[in-house]
Amino acid sequence: MASLGELERSVMEVLWNSHADVTANELRDALVLRPDSSGRAVATTTVLTVLSRLERKGFVTRSRDQRPHRYRALLSREEHTAELMHEVLDRSSDRDAALARFVGTVSDREAATLRRLLDELAHH
Repeated sequence: MASLGELERSVMEVLWNSHADVTANELRDALVLRPDSSGRAVATTTVLTVLSRLERKGFVTRSRDQRPHRYRALLSREEHTAELMHEVLDRSSDRDAALARFVGTVSDREAATLRRLLDELAHH
């Protein structure tokens, strides 16, 4: 899975938080309004370039049956995160050691979630 640049991540955050497909102009406006944004306007052409890159990488799809085109994320934020975790594990020469190190750093709440999920997996 390709990694995301800063503007790509910002666009994906808007798409993940959106409850409907969005246009490039709506994305541009949302990027300026984000609390962590610099407040600087991003050109629509820049947003379209980023969307095109994200589409090639398999992160977004667009509806071509109307103008302007509408965009949406192909994977949820959680699916993307899981893919990143698998990617990192795949690069490790010792997956067991990497998993052990990770599990050793989780909070009590996260450990309880992991136990519950593993139990559910074992019973299916």
